[in-house]
Amino acid sequence: MSVVVGPGGLRPRLRRRELGLLVLVALALLVGWFSLELGRRLADGSAGPATTGPAAAGPERILVYLAALFVAHGSLSLSGRPSDEILLPTVGLLGGLGLLVMERLPQTMAGSLGGLAASQLVWLLVALTAMTGLGVLVRSDAWLRLYKYTWASVGIGLLLLTFAVGIETNGARLTLQVGPFAGQPSEFLKIILVVFLAGYLAEYRPLLVAGVWRLGPLRLPPIPYLAPMVVLWALALAIVVVQRDLGTALLYFLTFLGLLYVATARLGYVVGGALLFVAGAAVAARLFPHVAARIAVWLDPFADAQGAGYQVVQALYAFGRGGLLGTGLGAGLPSPEGRLPIPALHTDFPLAVIGEELGLVGVVAVLACYLVLIERGLRIAATAADDFRALLAAGLALVVAVQAAVIAGGNLKVIPLTGITLPFVSYGGSSLLANGVIAGLLLAISDRSIRLPTARRPGRGGR
Repeated sequence: MSVVVGPGGLRPRLRRRELGLLVLVALALLVGWFSLELGRRLADGSAGPATTGPAAAGPERILVYLAALFVAHGSLSLSGRPSDEILLPTVGLLGGLGLLVMERLPQTMAGSLGGLAASQLVWLLVALTAMTGLGVLVRSDAWLRLYKYTWASVGIGLLLLTFAVGIETNGARLTLQVGPFAGQPSEFLKIILVVFLAGYLAEYRPLLVAGVWRLGPLRLPPIPYLAPMVVLWALALAIVVVQRDLGTALLYFLTFLGLLYVATARLGYVVGGALLFVAGAAVAARLFPHVAARIAVWLDPFADAQGAGYQVVQALYAFGRGGLLGTGLGAGLPSPEGRLPIPALHTDFPLAVIGEELGLVGVVAVLACYLVLIERGLRIAATAADDFRALLAAGLALVVAVQAAVIAGGNLKVIPLTGITLPFVSYGGSSLLANGVIAGLLLAISDRSIRLPTARRPGRGGR
């Protein structure tokens, strides 16, 4: 990557729309914190600070987070780049809402940096730093497009390493630990796969669109050009299935199909892929007991409401209690015998917290924020300077869209529940950092003045 500075040095650029939206975000989050504190005091039954509910805390963490958002805005303004002004406020609102949810939950649920909310704040700051850094510094995409095979190899290697020496949690080996640091490589592989697919599809798009041989009603490109893309995708998918991380497998599959359709406009590819998915799901349900169990819970969670279907049933009750406007932050989530109704509220079910305490209005607002992110990503793709940037922006937007849709659908019992995170809201360092990178890349691509790579000599393909 490189930074190009004009002859007059840095030329700051006012970002009035971004600043105005950030002010609204700050007001919304401060109102949310006051609502949360009021809910704590009411739950405690006194006018003083709450002591029996979730651990009370001052507004320091929210204020630090808001300060970081305005520092990010200042950095983007000083860089002078004409990048998108909607992404940062939207990400900021989602991240701030996630921080409020973590403030509301018991601080002993997770976190090694002083509790759940403190750890979430640290990772939000890291994600904002990554987003802003990429948005300011990336002035060339050659390091992405020219090394697509290298990036794909690194991603697959990380997954293989995780499968061999990773830490097992709930029967799945998903976490790789190096010294004091631990993370889930699958979160970053989704970005790597999008980079690879964008580079490959942009390079061989004419052949993929034309098709030279038939398979039933489908016209397919030459196998040598189709095989590398399919093999790398299938290998990543197979590894994830073996690791029992079916949510990520579904994310990869749907992103692959979506990006293939964006590149080729061939509906037959999507239909064929959907049929393969249905067949694969039927086979997986027979081969993997945990897949069959999740499908059974999805079809009728009340058949084992105190066992396998417990979390889904409790989530449905939470949405029902919330109604239209919710109970208010800090005033919901009844805790019989001192236990929260859903064990994985901070990772898999933050939307259930929002549904109960902010109601249907809050859920719709969160989903609308994701629609805004998707719209900005597709708008960036539509105005990109070349095919690679267009496909990269579309792929990154698809990742956010599919991930949000899959976990929201699981919480609402629209589809079987899968163990992936709600982007920018769920607890987890790997997820927050990976999504921060996605937002940063979209910021960089939205600046149409970034340099195109110089033409390569024949025979010097991407590595």
